[in-house]
Amino acid sequence: MIQRPTRHGPSPLEDPAFIRRWTMIGGVFILGLWLVFSAFYTVDADEVGVVQRFGKYVNTTMPGLHFKIPFGIETVKKVKVKRVFKEEFGFRTLRPGVRTTYANRSYEDESLMLTGDLNSAVVEWVVQYRIKDPAKYLFKVRNIRKTLRDISEAAMRLVVGDHSVDEVIITNRQDISIEARDYIQKKLDEYDIGVHVITVNLQDVNPPEPVQPAFNEVNEAKQEKERIINEAWEAYNKVIPQARGRAQQRISEAEGYAIDRVNRAQGDAERFLALWKEYTRAKQVTRERLYLETLMEVLPSVQQIYVIDQNMQGLVPLLQLGNDGKGVKK
Repeated sequence: MIQRPTRHGPSPLEDPAFIRRWTMIGGVFILGLWLVFSAFYTVDADEVGVVQRFGKYVNTTMPGLHFKIPFGIETVKKVKVKRVFKEEFGFRTLRPGVRTTYANRSYEDESLMLTGDLNSAVVEWVVQYRIKDPAKYLFKVRNIRKTLRDISEAAMRLVVGDHSVDEVIITNRQDISIEARDYIQKKLDEYDIGVHVITVNLQDVNPPEPVQPAFNEVNEAKQEKERIINEAWEAYNKVIPQARGRAQQRISEAEGYAIDRVNRAQGDAERFLALWKEYTRAKQVTRERLYLETLMEVLPSVQQIYVIDQNMQGLVPLLQLGNDGKGVKK
């Protein structure tokens, strides 16, 4: 029977020196990993990194892999500079998509406004903006979002107060959006907070709910008025050009007739003068020629021709030769 050798002495896992050595190795390894992960950082393609050293702004890094001083000496805040942010006023979007879901509660505290003609309007709008200077965006203003919302609301109330309710709701919505955008950008530039406003879009503008039925009746009356005016202009544009065309036609016909008569009169006068000149030169020949020309014009229209002797006294018996005695021609 074979016997295994018996081990004497403590196990390596029970040896304090062994434990201390591996504990130090593990600590160094963990420290190395922490140094690697805290010293290197990555900036995505749509953002930049704002580096701070002991809380003070140092520089801005572009997308890619970068190094910073570890142990919390330098920290990095990543800012989305290519993303378009938006702020909604008068409504809130809960879930965007093909069928967007909006919050049911009312936000009239920020959307109810007074127009220039002392009427009320519920204005809902969206401000879209982009961060153009990350350092100013992070450090110039304590609460950038609240500042932007306050400026946007003040700008919209100011612009709406300069327009009538019809201009705000119907006619000048695009102009109001542009004016509000320019005013917001002007104030943001004065505060130097590094934000660029892209657009201000009026989403929905309506009268307050208690006066909506009356406002709808006014709009229907205006639409009916516009319809009647358009129909009248249509009839006007249909009848007046026709009348003008007929009048111009009559004028053209009269002018043509006058020109024709004048030309014919001038031709007859010139022909008469020509004949008169020929007559003064040869009276007998001209007289006979005129006589023959007249016969050539008259004879084709004569149905019966009688050639008689100029010395004949009685014409009646000869006229009866073609009848049967009863007045009937054979």
